[in-house]
Amino acid sequence: MTCDKNLLKITQMFDEISLYYDKMNNLISFGTHRLIKKFALKNLKIEKNSYVLDLCCGTGDFTQIIGKISPKTKVIGFDNSKEMLKLAKIKNPQKVFMQGNCTNLPFGEGEFDYITIGFGLRNIEDRKKALSEIYRTLKPGGKFLHLDFGRHGLSSRIFDGIVRFLVNIVGRRCHADKNYEYLIQSKNEYPEPDELIKEFETQGFKFFKRQDFLFGAISYQIMSK
Repeated sequence: MTCDKNLLKITQMFDEISLYYDKMNNLISFGTHRLIKKFALKNLKIEKNSYVLDLCCGTGDFTQIIGKISPKTKVIGFDNSKEMLKLAKIKNPQKVFMQGNCTNLPFGEGEFDYITIGFGLRNIEDRKKALSEIYRTLKPGGKFLHLDFGRHGLSSRIFDGIVRFLVNIVGRRCHADKNYEYLIQSKNEYPEPDELIKEFETQGFKFFKRQDFLFGAISYQIMSK
């Protein structure tokens, strides 16, 4: 069964889960998600005075971490969920956030030094178009960081069990069970890192670096233009 990733449906889902999104992430990852995000962004080695686009920024975790790692960097957080963006602005009152669709970015060609997307590309229906837009708006020599779930092995199945267990205990109180079943399904339908790297390369990107975490359950890939 293929996940329905219609833009309006996905946006509505993230609007609905926004108030408990951070709490659930902390719970199901046992707090490791922020450590992994920080590690991945540090390895991007963002230079001073760079211009960064944080796509599918959600509640602004990446945006916040980038600001701490490289304070002089200009960052734009971009997401289609207005409720997520409200929370991102609370976390990052000095940062700029924009609402919009990743398959039709309102930016010029070669505008950004770095583009990041954490746990977001998986939710975009037309992934090829989104990657085309990322490539278009990235400067020649710029870097693209993608972070999401990794291989579909034992660690991935253990994660599925943990999520279902915790959602049964906590999630039903806030009607999260249906939405987090989507999380599991979308994760298991998403290409593994090796496949993703090939997909990125078909869009013109060049492989730069990859690192896996939690026995392959999470992975980041850095590509260059």
